[in-house]
Amino acid sequence: SASCFAPLQKTVASPGRGILAIDESSATCGKRLASIGLDNTEVNRQAYRQLLLTTAGLGEYISGAILFEETLYQSTTDGKTFVDVLKDQNIMPGIKVDKGLVPLPGSNNESWCQGLDGLASRCAEYYKQGARFAKWRTVVSIPCGPTALAVKEAAWGLARYAAIAQDNGLVPIVEPEILLDGDHGIERTLEVAEKVWSEVFFYLAENNVLFEGILLKPSMVTPGAEHKEKASPEAIAKNTLTMLRRRVPPAVPGIMFLSGGQSELEATMNLNAMNQSANPWHVSFSYARALQNSVLKTWQGQPENIEAAQKALLVRAKANSLAQLGSYTGEGESDEAKKGMFQKGYTY
Repeated sequence: SASCFAPLQKTVASPGRGILAIDESSATCGKRLASIGLDNTEVNRQAYRQLLLTTAGLGEYISGAILFEETLYQSTTDGKTFVDVLKDQNIMPGIKVDKGLVPLPGSNNESWCQGLDGLASRCAEYYKQGARFAKWRTVVSIPCGPTALAVKEAAWGLARYAAIAQDNGLVPIVEPEILLDGDHGIERTLEVAEKVWSEVFFYLAENNVLFEGILLKPSMVTPGAEHKEKASPEAIAKNTLTMLRRRVPPAVPGIMFLSGGQSELEATMNLNAMNQSANPWHVSFSYARALQNSVLKTWQGQPENIEAAQKALLVRAKANSLAQLGSYTGEGESDEAKKGMFQKGYTY
């Protein structure tokens, strides 16, 4: 029933707060670590995630943290479970449940997301371990079409996952990421986003998914990364909100945008632009790279830099908290925060 998901508005979708996404697979976490010269070992992955999750005061700006399975079962070096670390900060623990992208036969070089097999029992285990929401990411590529087959597969997979997650007490984050790849204009992205979200909601309804008990993780409506002109935060906000208002029922409590390779600054500016007037939903963030980039650069794997790295995380979390409230000004931002992070064909 709706009552078991009622805390959503009070917790994850609470004013001035958003989601920290640290659910990179071990391989992707390895890429992050490699960028600062660290080996991809469990000890190093644990150390990095401990740095992030034990940041004092994080709960003021962060309402939920999406974890990879490994992290959900890990503890700090002092022996406190990461789940308890989060709960003590009033941050809801979440879990990535999909099993990654694989080629979609019959499509135009597109992919589909696997992980429905065994999902119910995994969700039940994750709930027991303390997870209270789930995430499933699938992608749609504009340069590849997208084909009707790929869009339908993405929407149906998300809807099946959402129904299974809710059945096991987890709030599903519904994430069909429309990739930044391509040289198309913003109008084309809007057209594709409307198509994708109409199918997603059609199949969510077909699967009797409770809209009050889901969160969305859309991409912002932007031009393709290789388009000749960049769009202003105002244009991105206008197009993105147009799409959402046309496609998303107000019953949905929260819309937590992905950053998808935007620079830290762009992600914050665009979110702020979307919160310049009232929306029917809590419009916030669920950022990975756009919260972590400065942190990694500051930490460099050195114990003596942990405190400075945690400060860097708080700077980004606070900036996005202000953007959720529509009161971010962009004053005093570092050059590092302005660097774009788009990678063609990026995988998690």
